[in-house]
Amino acid sequence: MASKKKVIITCAVTGAIHTPSMSPHLPVTADEIADAAIAAAQAGAAILHLHARDPKDGRPTQDPDFFRPFLERIKAATPAVVNITTGGSPHMTVQERMRPAMTFKPEVASLNMGSMNFGLFPMLQRFKTFEHDWEREHLENSRDLIFKNTYKDIETILRQGAENGTRFEFECYDISHLYNLAHFMDRGLVQSPPFIQSVFGILGGIGPDPEDLMHMRRTADRLFGQDYQWSILGAGRNQIPLATMGAAMGSNVRVGLEDSLWIGPGQLASSNAEQVSRMRVILEALNLEVATPDEARAILHLKGADKVAF
Repeated sequence: MASKKKVIITCAVTGAIHTPSMSPHLPVTADEIADAAIAAAQAGAAILHLHARDPKDGRPTQDPDFFRPFLERIKAATPAVVNITTGGSPHMTVQERMRPAMTFKPEVASLNMGSMNFGLFPMLQRFKTFEHDWEREHLENSRDLIFKNTYKDIETILRQGAENGTRFEFECYDISHLYNLAHFMDRGLVQSPPFIQSVFGILGGIGPDPEDLMHMRRTADRLFGQDYQWSILGAGRNQIPLATMGAAMGSNVRVGLEDSLWIGPGQLASSNAEQVSRMRVILEALNLEVATPDEARAILHLKGADKVAF
């Protein structure tokens, strides 16, 4: 893994996994998403990973019209790197999921590196009451859901992103996703250094045990040598422990209410900024420096905020 002196904190502000009834702090409207993202950047996040929601009921949406208001506010308020999802929701087609990235041409977009079972239904054991009908259905339907990202899908997203100068956060939920990434690098469709977001603790992907983290690390080292940037995403209660372990081994980190609603056992995080601040304290306690947005741009070879379309 490429050596570096600064740690990039990514904050995933709202996502498409959790539903509004799960936490009163989950941003839903454009103003809430903008406020949450700006506060996270002020707390130390160099990259803001963004999804949109329909303000009427909090349902995930990839309609660019729902992204535009918060993108414009965020860009005016902070120099943070904007990362737009191409994951959207597992219930969407590839064409739907690509609309915001193609419209706004961000510096970074996320890209899931393979098709997978994506099991959200265990959350029904914790959350019993929902304000909107779609929320329970969203979770229940994941019992019979494949998040589809075929080789053709991935190639399409890579080629379209390259035309816009967009680089990718490669979300790798399992070991096979690292091999898929190596395949596309061998074909010249991914340029070095790839930004690998290792995702732990989603049912259908690799588990959250420290041995799983080490297995991901060893495999990435074998496939990519020293020429990659690594980041750790632990779902739910695994967020802070796995990010801390990864950071101690040289990784970047990702936090945010997309990945975890919690700040401690049984304690909901009051904001994305609270999670960023907690992670920053840990990094500084490890004598690690937090990267600024411009340092993140240099580390990841990004095109710059002046070359986006928002």
